[in-house]
Amino acid sequence: MMKDPHSSEVERVEVDEQDDEPIYENRNKAANAVKYTAYVMLFFGFLYFLVAFILPMFE
Repeated sequence: MMKDPHSSEVERVEVDEQDDEPIYENRNKAANAVKYTAYVMLFFGFLYFLVAFILPMFE
């Protein structure tokens, strides 16, 4: 059925309620992934420093 354009009736639109929680949860997961990736890179960088520069001093 078509709506009469000259009608003064207000059309009711139902809006689905959505949680905003998953967006913030995904942001937390992404932030933690970046943080722990940085920790791992720093750890491997430190190990490389030990093997490349400190270990040859003892030979």
